[in-house]
Amino acid sequence: MKDKESMTETFEQLLENNKEKIYRICKIYAVSPLEPQDLFQEVIFAIWKSLSTFKGNSSIDTWIYRITLNVCLRSKQKSDKTFNKTLQLESIQFIPVEMPIENYQQEKYNALTSCISKLNNESKSIIILCLEELKYKQIAEITGLTENHIAVKMKRIKKILMDCITNKI
Repeated sequence: MKDKESMTETFEQLLENNKEKIYRICKIYAVSPLEPQDLFQEVIFAIWKSLSTFKGNSSIDTWIYRITLNVCLRSKQKSDKTFNKTLQLESIQFIPVEMPIENYQQEKYNALTSCISKLNNESKSIIILCLEELKYKQIAEITGLTENHIAVKMKRIKKILMDCITNKI
């Protein structure tokens, strides 16, 4: 990126084009109801900080997903360390429903997100990227795994999720 003005324009365009998928990923990794906003801000800051160093070796989408996953995973590791030491007061607060969803759909959504949250970090990253409709090739670039490994992992993850969801609904 050459000058500050063009970098700002590029950043604003990236944010506009990617804010929803970044937020969805942050929401899945969040431990408390207020955490997605904090994670989102951390991701946006990390993208801004790193924008000048983007070399174009991968697609901009791959780069953004990688930053988002790294920030979320780092945050999860920190919260896992402090979870036993602190009370999650945010989880006690009332959070209004963003948009009405039929009860059964809401139940399925809640079951899916609950089951995803129980996966290990690698599996969680893979299924989130799959739910974002990325091809196995893109997921492989982002995670550093091979396409074949992604395909095998996806088969296992789908089975785990189906078993988990069936038990919850």
